[in-house]
Amino acid sequence: MVQLKPLVAVKTLDHFDGLKLPAYETSDSAGMDLAAAIPADETLEVKPGRRVMVPTGLAIALPAGMEAQIRPRSGLALNHGVTVLNSPGTIDADYRGEIKVILINHGAQAFTIERGMRIAQMVIAPVTQLEWMATVDLSDTKRGSGSFGSTGV
Repeated sequence: MVQLKPLVAVKTLDHFDGLKLPAYETSDSAGMDLAAAIPADETLEVKPGRRVMVPTGLAIALPAGMEAQIRPRSGLALNHGVTVLNSPGTIDADYRGEIKVILINHGAQAFTIERGMRIAQMVIAPVTQLEWMATVDLSDTKRGSGSFGSTGV
């Protein structure tokens, strides 16, 4: 059975020119890589313990009930200690501004970001919204009110 993929409007900003739109690298990929849309003649240096905001040159219009999650790339994390600071970052369906990625360097060496470098991945996921129902008592469970980490290591 063929499953239809939702269409999402994407706007490329002037500083995106010449870069490729995010794409799934394999048929079962969950995420699409996001690239740094910094000027070709510039680099961004992320010193150890520091953070930077990296532009992607992309703005999107997600359908209601969806979100874009911005997640680290495992290779950057393992090889350089560079990761997405607020992971996962959330792009809400009603946000229309540029997608920017907050990176932090947990490594021992400075890390240089160049134009077009794959800096993060974006996963599109459904969102469930709820309504609160005030109550005096909650249902009982085996765990009860056990504290954080009380189910073991």
